[in-house]
Amino acid sequence: MKKLHSYLLATIVILCCACTDNKPKHIIGVSQCSEDIWRSWQNSEMKMEAAFHEGVELRFTSAYDNSERQSQQIDSLVKSGIDLLIVAPNQLTSVSPAIDRVFDKGIPVIVFERKTDSQKYTAFVSADNYEMGWLMGEYIESRLNGKGNVIEILGLKGSSPADERHKGFANALRGSDLKVVGTLQGDWTEETSYQKVKQWLAGHKDVKVDYVFGQNDRMAMGARKAFREVGQSPYFCGIDGLPGENGGIQLVRDSLLDASYIYPTRGDQLLQIALDILEGKPFKKETMLTSAIVTRDNANVLLLESEEVVRQAQRLERMNQQASTYLHQLSTQRIINVLSVVLIVLMLAFIVIFYLYHLQKARLADERNRMEREQLDFYTQVSHELRTPLTLIEGPLEQISQTKEAKEASAETKGLYAILRRNTQQLTDIINKMLDAQTAIGNTKAAMAETLTDLPVETPSLPSAEPSQQADNATILIVDDNADIRAYLRSILQGTYQVNEAADGQQGLALANEIVPDLIISDVMMPVMNGLEFCQRVKGGTATSHIPVILLTARALSQHQIEGYESGADAYITKPFSAELLLARISNLLRSRLQLKNLFGNAEDNTKEPAASDKAPATEREVTEPAITDTFLLKFRDFIEKNMSDSDLNVETIGAELGLSRVQLYRKVKALTGQSPVELLRTARLQKGRQLLQTSGKTISEVAYEVGFTAPSYFTKCFKDEFGISPSDL
Repeated sequence: MKKLHSYLLATIVILCCACTDNKPKHIIGVSQCSEDIWRSWQNSEMKMEAAFHEGVELRFTSAYDNSERQSQQIDSLVKSGIDLLIVAPNQLTSVSPAIDRVFDKGIPVIVFERKTDSQKYTAFVSADNYEMGWLMGEYIESRLNGKGNVIEILGLKGSSPADERHKGFANALRGSDLKVVGTLQGDWTEETSYQKVKQWLAGHKDVKVDYVFGQNDRMAMGARKAFREVGQSPYFCGIDGLPGENGGIQLVRDSLLDASYIYPTRGDQLLQIALDILEGKPFKKETMLTSAIVTRDNANVLLLESEEVVRQAQRLERMNQQASTYLHQLSTQRIINVLSVVLIVLMLAFIVIFYLYHLQKARLADERNRMEREQLDFYTQVSHELRTPLTLIEGPLEQISQTKEAKEASAETKGLYAILRRNTQQLTDIINKMLDAQTAIGNTKAAMAETLTDLPVETPSLPSAEPSQQADNATILIVDDNADIRAYLRSILQGTYQVNEAADGQQGLALANEIVPDLIISDVMMPVMNGLEFCQRVKGGTATSHIPVILLTARALSQHQIEGYESGADAYITKPFSAELLLARISNLLRSRLQLKNLFGNAEDNTKEPAASDKAPATEREVTEPAITDTFLLKFRDFIEKNMSDSDLNVETIGAELGLSRVQLYRKVKALTGQSPVELLRTARLQKGRQLLQTSGKTISEVAYEVGFTAPSYFTKCFKDEFGISPSDL
């Protein structure tokens, strides 16, 4: 069987390797210094050109104007196994070492658009940035008739296009009457340009600006935004002149920019030079791309032409995608055909053997599981039938022994009681040992061989719960199909707690949703709905998920206890049980809820300045201060915080958001925090108001409305009631 399986896997691997050898002929890495519309257009052109050449794979990276990141990306491209690198350096010097490392490894390098301070490259492709700056300077001088004030916004400091465009622009204006009143350092982005110009305008309010030259269109638009905010409308021009929506050509046509300069992307030409290098064809060491100025006179014609080019390019791309899909489907079909012939033969033999083997294995496993289930069900039922009467004998005997009549009884009566108690204890021990032995024989799993819970031998005192803070008015729901058990539990609890009863899980669930008790005690083996399902439904309900559940049952095996805790139970107590143990467990569970009440009920204390003795280190406070982990409370708090400013926010709105009725929301929040939803909402608004008064500098009226009060006077009254001081004192 194992040999057949190994042979099958080896055959599949060999066939897959033989049929999927699609290694590309040329792998070209493209390292872009940034991510913008100009580079996206260029990348699309390279991808389109690559579609016309078989076996070309392009791997793109973008450094987002971070030289260190670009150097790391270049090294990663080399490690991935590229045949040629196309790189636009972020800055003149910082990326040069990484480019030199690529060149020294014998990998051809094409530097495009931006220069480096090294000569280690195979080819250089760019437009003449100096000429662009010169021509834009001449255009501005002509536009202003040789007179006026001009601002220039530079590109990223240290990048060759920014330096060369500035030199060309400055030389074009030398000797003219135009005055450059500001040279601002940008980084090619619109937002930085906007901020720089805004700062400049704040310090030069008396300077009238006639023209703004941004070294790209985005910076020119950022400057335009800043000038419009102060009510000035000089002319604006930039460089890039991209086609398409929101491109430079459209901006000029729509008079948002006065002019732009088309900075050619020519990704197709760039890729063709790369392929010429890889294929050993002739190529130029340096290629300078030509371009032109875009004005209102030619913008519309250029835009129409570019839109037509875009449409044709998109059409070609769709055709290429379809062709690629068809080729991929054809290749996949060939692989499937080859594998199918081999797999059919092998799988038929494998399936027959596998089926026969697992059929026999499954038959044996089913038979064993059936026998184990029947045995476990039998002993579970026996346990339930024996332990329940024992509980009803042992518990009442203990209560009777503590009565005045029993203590004053004759020696003969006391002797008879001692005989009853001793023999009851012996019967309990015998039943435990019998069930332990039978379970160990019938179950091969180690967990099923564990002994059941031991019962105390000493005589307990009369069980009674001392009144405590968490017991006051606490409501306990008893769910058990045995009326005697319910009566016995009521006799234990009714002196301290409010007790409600239900005869099965379905009745218990309906009653739990109606009264939302503080704690539930439930049997497991019940008709209609058993205790495990009942516990899951309680813990899954929005209105009841916080209620502690104690499973009180005759199912004493460790496997049964695991099932109980997995259903969501907070405690698992087996019959017969100690009344003192049950009361102690109830007290502990209610006390844990009380701690959560204290945390939220005293929320206003959290804003007070702690005493010197309370200012413990952060690590100590983290240990001693409880954290909010209840999912319902987190949702409740977050909803209030998000909608606090809504003066119409009420209990009905909050309940609808959390999936509860008004009554259910009130009971659940009251049980968890000790406060009503209305009190918590008011406290949250006052706490937020106090914070705003101390930190925001807003008026009392502004703060009152912001935190949801409809009248500042009412806010002032509630604030004084809550904190003991007036808002004006802050």
